[in-house]
Amino acid sequence: MELFYHPLSRYSQKVLIALYEKQANFYPRVIELSDPFSRREFCHFYPPGKVPLLKSKTGVLIPESSIIIEYVDNEFSTGTTLLPKSPQIALDTRLQDRLIDNELSNRLLELEQQKLINSDKNQLLIKQLEKDIKRFLQYLDKQLDNSHWLCSDSLTLADCALFPCLHSAQTHFKLFEYDNLDRYWHQAQMRGAYQQVEEEVELAMGEALAGRRPIP
Repeated sequence: MELFYHPLSRYSQKVLIALYEKQANFYPRVIELSDPFSRREFCHFYPPGKVPLLKSKTGVLIPESSIIIEYVDNEFSTGTTLLPKSPQIALDTRLQDRLIDNELSNRLLELEQQKLINSDKNQLLIKQLEKDIKRFLQYLDKQLDNSHWLCSDSLTLADCALFPCLHSAQTHFKLFEYDNLDRYWHQAQMRGAYQQVEEEVELAMGEALAGRRPIP
């Protein structure tokens, strides 16, 4: 398998965590979408030009982080089962995954972009985004009242989606104000799969700040 991704993309990080949890072998292909030549080459290969993208052993191209993770979970029996066998828990896992992507990851991206603009005109939008994200963090804190991980006592697809978001959210929000989420975040950082991804993120961020790698 080949994974086309960028280490600073949260959706790429989500897939990387899942692959490491599954102990799956894959060939990493970093795509610099901010570089015109790299983007053109990738779009020639895959016209939508979005990462992450998985190329299966049979050559099938599989886009979208959640779909990639479901494919990998079905393909590999090793490691962590990311889609629970219980239909009810599996349904909740898919629900939390979609909520995290839409209500947290995408809003964090918009918040980060708005803060880069640094204009008085967008301060109301920034405050609204912060309010929406805090509300969702409260929701997550409540979800963690009675479970070790987000959807059960075992790590799932939803946790793969949440880890990269919390890594970013800790820059803008005081996660320690949410008791359950704070406990969850500390245990997440002890997870080997997360630590592997964090190392790659820190390396890529260092290269970006030094000007050796563009930020997507």
